[in-house]
Amino acid sequence: MIKNKPYYILSLLVILVITQGAFAETYNIRDFGAVGDGKTIDSPAINAAIDKAVENGGGRIYVPAGTYACYSIRLKSNITLYLESGATILAAFPTQNDGYDAAEPNPDNPYQDFGHSHWKNSLMWAIGERNITIEGHGLIHGEGLTREESRLAGVGNKAIAFKECHNITLKDFSMLHCGHFALIATGVDNLHVLNLKVDTNRDGFDIDCCRNVRITDCSVNCPWDDAIVLKSSYGLGYFKDTENVTISGCFVSGYDKGTALGATWETYEDVAPDHGTNTGRIKLGTESSGGFKNIAITNCIFERSRGLAIEAVDGGHLEDIVISNITMREVGNSPFFFRLGARQRSPKGTPVGKMQRILVQNVNVYDAESQFSNIISGIPGHAIQSLTFNNINIYFKGGHPAEDGLISPPENERTYPEPWMFGIIPASGFYVRHARDVVFDNIRFYFEEPDGRPLFKLDDAEKIYIDRVYVEGELVKDPYSATEK
Repeated sequence: MIKNKPYYILSLLVILVITQGAFAETYNIRDFGAVGDGKTIDSPAINAAIDKAVENGGGRIYVPAGTYACYSIRLKSNITLYLESGATILAAFPTQNDGYDAAEPNPDNPYQDFGHSHWKNSLMWAIGERNITIEGHGLIHGEGLTREESRLAGVGNKAIAFKECHNITLKDFSMLHCGHFALIATGVDNLHVLNLKVDTNRDGFDIDCCRNVRITDCSVNCPWDDAIVLKSSYGLGYFKDTENVTISGCFVSGYDKGTALGATWETYEDVAPDHGTNTGRIKLGTESSGGFKNIAITNCIFERSRGLAIEAVDGGHLEDIVISNITMREVGNSPFFFRLGARQRSPKGTPVGKMQRILVQNVNVYDAESQFSNIISGIPGHAIQSLTFNNINIYFKGGHPAEDGLISPPENERTYPEPWMFGIIPASGFYVRHARDVVFDNIRFYFEEPDGRPLFKLDDAEKIYIDRVYVEGELVKDPYSATEK
């Protein structure tokens, strides 16, 4: 029995008021004029809802089921954009009189691609904002976005863009056909990307000059470009590292666009626009004016894609990287491509960078193309250092003759980094050039066809430790000999 009933009731009322005040107000975009018929341009209604929420200190922008054709949606601080199941934000095609926000001026555009230098020409964008969440089980469909670097007024070429923002969370929604980038985040601190399903026609996630990033449990299908790529461009107008990043539990692939979300996993398209194999990989680089530090990539799956690419070619330092528990199937070029180069797409006078302190362990590769084997290559006077490979299984297609082991690949110091920059590699396992202090331990090779090249070929390489190397389950006594029996 309650002894002081009036006091008890008053306490409940106070708790109720406090609890109600703890939840931000919800703003239904239909209350602001959104139609959701897939034809009416609804971005003005969505922007009006965002402005009203910001005016009141923040809130939840509710997008109910329906298809909302939009141009630029301007995200602002302290808002959550919630996409209900059955809701689609559809990027509309620009017209002669209407379209996306114009790309802002950037005097540092020459140092990176156009898409890395502008943010406003996007379906959704925010600059200098904080505490933004996009979540829900709806869809962002970038149908009207171009994958090209169009400079035409009104044209949008990316789905979501953030510049110099703080505390950003993207969670649970799906993305389809998103132009140059599904997500471009530049100079963002505290970025969480969780459980997204992305199926797009160019890059998936480009994380550029960002700090404190978590990418977890995402599926990213990108047959024509990289799936998850860390970069450190000069797009901000100053050098900034990408650091403190974890990528875990992700699936990346290069199936035909649209067939991952459709769960048909089709494989008719075999050539990317750069005339190479399907991309869909995880990569560090190419833009690398700044550096990469404290990066962990773990428990990820590559399928029908290129291999892991680690590149520092514009002056940045790439160091303290751990890659573990990875499986790859149907690898179209080098399973491991580590390149320290001197492209120097940076302000004049930027010195050549460094690549050091990298650990790769517990990786299984099946059905990999053999012409480029695995490549670890610095340039003369600038060696890759302190690199360890441990517990690696690689199933190559093989089939190269012994004379290919006599090839001397070109240096191509300033060439855009891809494995084919060197031509056929004179090793069936690992080609190591301009490198110091590299450890290979418990490496197992299998070849579908015999390969006449040596397993390992070293050039200007010092302190290379090779132990427990196997071919077809047999311990190899001389890793510098041919694998062909």
